[in-house]
Amino acid sequence: MDNKKIIILGSNSFSGSNFINHQLNKDYQVFGVSRSKELDSVFLPYKNNTNIKNFQFAQLDINKNLDEIITLIKKEKISQVVNFAAQSMVEQSWDTPEHWYMTNTVSTIKFHDQLKDLDFLDRYVHISTPEVYGTCEGLIKEHTNYHPSTPYATSRAATDMSLMNFYNTYQFPVLFTRAANVFGEHQQLYRIVTKAILSFLTKSKLPLHGGGHSVRSFIHMNDVSKATNMILNHGKIGEIYHISTKQNISIKALVKMIAEQLNISFDEYVEIVEDRKGKDSAYLLDSAKLRDTLNWEDTISLEEGIQRTIKWVNDNLEKLLKQPMNYIHKP
Repeated sequence: MDNKKIIILGSNSFSGSNFINHQLNKDYQVFGVSRSKELDSVFLPYKNNTNIKNFQFAQLDINKNLDEIITLIKKEKISQVVNFAAQSMVEQSWDTPEHWYMTNTVSTIKFHDQLKDLDFLDRYVHISTPEVYGTCEGLIKEHTNYHPSTPYATSRAATDMSLMNFYNTYQFPVLFTRAANVFGEHQQLYRIVTKAILSFLTKSKLPLHGGGHSVRSFIHMNDVSKATNMILNHGKIGEIYHISTKQNISIKALVKMIAEQLNISFDEYVEIVEDRKGKDSAYLLDSAKLRDTLNWEDTISLEEGIQRTIKWVNDNLEKLLKQPMNYIHKP
């Protein structure tokens, strides 16, 4: 590839920051964009990358600074775009759904409408979500019909459908990814794996929504970044790719696994609370397409990933205890 410039929107997100780190290891010149200033380095793995000199950060909001984002892409002639930027919390999307539709749908479609006119744009990877499928039975393939059950999911499904319109009408070079529940080192503290670890280490009660009966597949973020890079460079334009392990587990069993690794009593430090509105009981992704066409395999088991995350929390415990434990919404 002649031009190894890439821009990553949502660079402060867990997935975005990990992917930046991955691409720096691939000798890319990386531009990161986020609406907020860079987070504490404990959440940004790329801060310790030996190729950090090849990274540039710009604090720009897709809702307010779209022209500046497009100007940056034009100025640098960035041929690859990966978009992680989104209002991503499911439960909170019921409180002010208009914020989710503005960011995830309206502003993102405006972004696509300007990108479509750039003749040097080679690849656009849209990081979507399995939430668009709603509750499903069995392993679901990429052509499964959408049945979103929350404002968040609907806002993402609408943009996915718009992107397919752009692909069919303008040959817009989009590729879609939908990953299982990601986890690992550097993840925000309000996500279930890091939240459980930190709660147990500090002997605090962990609220378990609905008893933790919903079933998910948890995949280490490093495996997802590897898959995303393969899709970016070798995937087929216009296609959707599922990124998932073959192991499915209930949230309750996951939390029990974490408690056992920390030698903590599950019954003593977990309390059952009301389930979230519109929560899907299961969405389990069939990742055969990615495995068969791009020869991708996940390499970090759930057990190993939890061990690595526990070590990260322990190594940074003093700093993490000063960080917010709960999601803070920004319009």
